[in-house]
Amino acid sequence: MKILLTGGSGRLGTELRSLLPNSVSPTSREMNLTDASQVLAVVQRERPEIIVHAAAYTNVGGAEKDREACWQTNVVGTRHVAAAANAVGAKLVHISTDYVFSGEDGGYREADTPGPVVNYYSLTKLVAEEAARAATRHLIIRTSFRPREFQYPVAFSDVYTGQDYVDIIAPEIALAVRHAPDIQDEVLHIVTERKSVYELARRRKPDVKEGRWADASGVVLPGDVSLNTGRWQELRTRLIH
Repeated sequence: MKILLTGGSGRLGTELRSLLPNSVSPTSREMNLTDASQVLAVVQRERPEIIVHAAAYTNVGGAEKDREACWQTNVVGTRHVAAAANAVGAKLVHISTDYVFSGEDGGYREADTPGPVVNYYSLTKLVAEEAARAATRHLIIRTSFRPREFQYPVAFSDVYTGQDYVDIIAPEIALAVRHAPDIQDEVLHIVTERKSVYELARRRKPDVKEGRWADASGVVLPGDVSLNTGRWQELRTRLIH
């Protein structure tokens, strides 16, 4: 099964390249997502059965300052990839985010209504999900991950998430990708259990200091975007047996 991967040099894409050795991953120069004709040409040349769309503008703070770049990559780029997938009959596996939810409740299920979004990055990723649905065959994976090591001296104990380190999340996503042709679901939540960012940070940075987002200034973040992964756990059990 031939797989085309966008965002292959990114945090998740780098992991997926090693986990999906039968994938091809054009660079952003070879396949500029904002150029519809270039995206189509690459996809028609490679003729993949699966397109994993992992490329995205992910700088939450930067998105507030450069909204055009964020929109062009996350929304317009996804439109182009979905159209190209249809042109060759490929299934689109679109990598989305837990940030499509408001963060008021946590434990979100796949069928829960997303929004209202709390920042511009979240807005573009929510609209990108709808762009991905233009692909006749699609699977939207909502997930969240960090680098293999926690990067900051302080972690917030009042922000909750299902996020985990990329080397924990990537194998789960790779499993879903390998079985994507047989997965009937249109949306899956692939993260780990609910925890505070501080709890997550301490797993790999025991000396991290505890902080509170409520005391910090900056971009608004959702307070609890933990996801219910019951559907994925059920499906995963069947896939690995």
